[in-house]
Amino acid sequence: MADAKVIPFDDDRSRGSRGAGSRRRGSAAEPAPVGEGPVGEVQPLPVRGAAAQGPAPEPEGPDESPGAGPTAEGGGEDGGEDGGLERRVAAGLSFLRRRLTGDYEVDDFGYDAELTDQVLMSLLRPMYEKYFRVEVKGVENIPAQGGALIVANHSGTLPLDGLMMQVAVHDHHPADRHLRLLAADLVFVLPVVNELARKLGHTLACAEDAERLLAQGELVGVMPEGFKGIGKPFGERYKLQRFGRGGFVSTALRQGVPIVPCSIVGAEEIYPMIGNSKTLARLLGFPYFPLTPTFPWLGPLGAVPLPTKWTIQFGEPIPTDGYAPEAAEDPVLMFNLTDQVREQIQHTLYKLLVQRRSVFF
Repeated sequence: MADAKVIPFDDDRSRGSRGAGSRRRGSAAEPAPVGEGPVGEVQPLPVRGAAAQGPAPEPEGPDESPGAGPTAEGGGEDGGEDGGLERRVAAGLSFLRRRLTGDYEVDDFGYDAELTDQVLMSLLRPMYEKYFRVEVKGVENIPAQGGALIVANHSGTLPLDGLMMQVAVHDHHPADRHLRLLAADLVFVLPVVNELARKLGHTLACAEDAERLLAQGELVGVMPEGFKGIGKPFGERYKLQRFGRGGFVSTALRQGVPIVPCSIVGAEEIYPMIGNSKTLARLLGFPYFPLTPTFPWLGPLGAVPLPTKWTIQFGEPIPTDGYAPEAAEDPVLMFNLTDQVREQIQHTLYKLLVQRRSVFF
């Protein structure tokens, strides 16, 4: 693999054009495989399961609803359970039919809403609920509608914190919002990972993609520490690294959207990074090659994360709509807002660490 290049979020260079509109999955216009086209190339547009099938017909009377009353098949409570099972089986078969026939859509960034809601979130949820036992605080600080930029700390050697933050927003926000994460180039050159990231709604960590999503009213997540955050030694845990040159602040100012600070505790300890093999990192094209107490000494078993207890807290939003349009080019203002966001995240991290009983409980 060629050396991975980290594209800073505040890099305003163009990343190639994406086609307008969307394409049907399964049509002749399939997305180019990795390495044969631009990373941000348009990919086929998803419609959530219920929307794709049209509205369900209204029952004509109380006796005709599945499982209602003694006239339902099976009678009584058993009829209701049978009716519910039949509906679930029918919905599952309908989902499989659409996937096999290509009768589904994804948006310009490759986001597949139906697959994310019905499959990918279901795969991530056991890790979120049972393994890391994530506790979510302040989710009401995320706007119910319109664009917003969530800025979080980054840690853990592998970027599981971003995925857990996605599940937290998806499962706990009262408006059922979905978080679109900005990711580095490396994510989009790895086989399988690239496709899954696109399906989950991830896109390149660049200003152009972020502004497009925010202009569409999407909720966008960014972790400005990048590889400096997830690749830092265990001895520097919960100490925020640099937030770059304030590119995320400039993007928020241009779109006039609020910035929501997010602090994540628990991810730092899943892979305690006690060393970094720079030689292996260069050979593999990775920004770092972690050495932990279990990896690579225990082989694949060493790649299993430790079951730490997580807390994700969303802070008070910082508004940006009160500034003039030219404020996005003011370096002093960008520095001050960047420092304000960083300090708020750091202060909340320290507060959560003091309240935490232990790493695992």
